[in-house]
Amino acid sequence: MSILLCDSNCELWHDKADKLGLNYIPMPYCYGGEEYAYDLGKNTDFSKFYNAVRGGVIPKTMALNPENYKEILTPFFKAGEDVLYISFSHAMSGTFAQLDSALKELKEEFPERSCTVFNTNSISLGAGIQVEAAAQMKKNGASDNQILDFLKDFTNRVAVYFVVDDLMHLKRGGRLSVTSAVAGTLLSIKPVLTVAADGGLSVYEKVLGRKKAIRTLADKVIKELTGTEYTVYVIDADCKADGDELERLIKAKRPEAKTVRQIVGPVIGTHCGPGTLGVVFVADKRPVALENTDDRG
Repeated sequence: MSILLCDSNCELWHDKADKLGLNYIPMPYCYGGEEYAYDLGKNTDFSKFYNAVRGGVIPKTMALNPENYKEILTPFFKAGEDVLYISFSHAMSGTFAQLDSALKELKEEFPERSCTVFNTNSISLGAGIQVEAAAQMKKNGASDNQILDFLKDFTNRVAVYFVVDDLMHLKRGGRLSVTSAVAGTLLSIKPVLTVAADGGLSVYEKVLGRKKAIRTLADKVIKELTGTEYTVYVIDADCKADGDELERLIKAKRPEAKTVRQIVGPVIGTHCGPGTLGVVFVADKRPVALENTDDRG
């Protein structure tokens, strides 16, 4: 037997995760002197979080340690179950080195058990749409190998585009240079960002102004959407009116699109900041980035 595991950085909403029978790892964040674990929105106070960030509070995220992973995985192994873990992008966190360490220790204790990790090379609902498809396959009786074979192709079709309202949040997280962040803020340049094939954050193109950025995001879905059997996620970090307008523009030209509106959770919101707006959908292929935003290379 095996169980399907994901993490809350996939950002599938809690009721959908429950319906799919998903086990998930709640990822940690802290602000205002308190530590939290994201629960896919079940008991999350989004207003409190985003109001605090707008008020100048700087939130933080933390990697899990090996003991955390051992506590999560041990009950499954003790029950005689293997694990298929569909994770967010390994390029975006050091937590997976801690997972590797935990798995080495657990292998000694449970030599017959295994944990297979599939790296979605994405985050937020870019990972979530992959988890959702895999979980539905699992419910329909697919084997782990069948799911993995599907995901190896499917991951290359997941398109993620987003814009942020304040580039300094990305700069603080090391994903944008100080020069680019300051210049973009002063010139009202809005980079349309994507998640590249290697799982890193990249600039797809640059537009001038918020309204143009919203139209650009809509155009991406209108022109590139092919997997109409899958959800088109329109996500916002506490900028609902802009998200509603983005959804309206999409539906005006692609009425067959199955759109779902969702707020960005605090872990992802820590790095992108309030006012972030994005789309996640299935296309013919992943976007090819204009440039990498990470100064670390």
